[in-house]
Amino acid sequence: MTSTDLNRAHVAVLTVFALAGAAFASWAARIPDIKRILDLDPRALGLLLLAGSLGSVLLLPLSGHIANRLGVARALVLGTGFAATGITGLGLAVGVAEDVRLAAPALFVTGLGIALWDVAMNLEGAHVERGLGRSVMPHYHAAFSAGTVAAALLAAGLVGLRVPVWVHLPLIALACLAGVVLALRSCRPGEPPAEEDADQPRARNPWTEPRTLLIGVVTLVAAFTEGTANDWISVAFVEGHGVSGWAGVLAFAVFLSFMTIGRLAGTKLLDTYGRVPVLRVMFGLALVGCLIVVFTPAPYAYLGAAVWGIGVALGFPVGMSAAADDPRLAHARLSVVATVGYGAFLAGPPLLGLLGHEVGVLRALLVVGAALLLAVACLPAVREPQPVQSTHRAPTAS
Repeated sequence: MTSTDLNRAHVAVLTVFALAGAAFASWAARIPDIKRILDLDPRALGLLLLAGSLGSVLLLPLSGHIANRLGVARALVLGTGFAATGITGLGLAVGVAEDVRLAAPALFVTGLGIALWDVAMNLEGAHVERGLGRSVMPHYHAAFSAGTVAAALLAAGLVGLRVPVWVHLPLIALACLAGVVLALRSCRPGEPPAEEDADQPRARNPWTEPRTLLIGVVTLVAAFTEGTANDWISVAFVEGHGVSGWAGVLAFAVFLSFMTIGRLAGTKLLDTYGRVPVLRVMFGLALVGCLIVVFTPAPYAYLGAAVWGIGVALGFPVGMSAAADDPRLAHARLSVVATVGYGAFLAGPPLLGLLGHEVGVLRALLVVGAALLLAVACLPAVREPQPVQSTHRAPTAS
């Protein structure tokens, strides 16, 4: 790709990431309303969220191969279409039918679409990052976070204005689908290499590679730490700190805003200090922020949400970059890491729901701390690959 093509692809990927964030945050911000309208306790809400997680985890192992077979652009449109259909169905199931039996399959379809959308956009992001020769993956995830912030703030306003879920979610879904299609029409991303070079030996199954699996663990914990806040922080503020519904959504927006800031600032830190040292510090901040949210009164808990957001900012994008270090196997390894990572979204909602049913949603957030300690132990796996040293020596004088 030429420099002009790379810059155009860079803009297209930023747009797709931002729209993915907006799609996700729009329905996630309405979780307290979904809980109230469907009259769900924390355990039942966790099981409902599990439906979306199941959709994602079932398709993730195949997403890289689908993107490799269809091409990134077609895979992105297909994934966005499924996600938009599911989000629309969720809005109607909750706001019109008020039936959890319809909401669950809608979330399942949403999960299918998000899985393909996510892997395809990360695959293209890693391809453009290699072409640019600098760390830009956090910028893409910052665009995702910026999309979530804008959508969360819009949702907070709509909640305050009492706009129903069945109006809000279908309109957002349609707008995101149209935005992705337009972004790809105006600037179609380049395709990553699909196969290994013929003269290279065939690599083993990435599911048997220790480094790939350890990267998956780091990504899993990052996704769990981020996803816990995404799914539960607004509910925790409403039920644990006793704030109103709009103020709970505001806590969600604070978390997302500072996660975006962390991702924008993090690229310079990664290029200067490297992945492992930076993530050690960031995961420590995430733990501190979580503890502030749980153990301090509401005004200080908003500060904790901000620190938590900064701390979790780089874990997931660094995991995606590390999985794609070898461009020949990027699609296969990204599928593995994404599958392991999104296991957090499979285990997270029911785990937090069950714990929240016993000890309250706010105290249940403490499980994040133990997970972060596991991630720190696995961090050496994400270290940047060392440049290959030449085996040829300069000729010496005789």
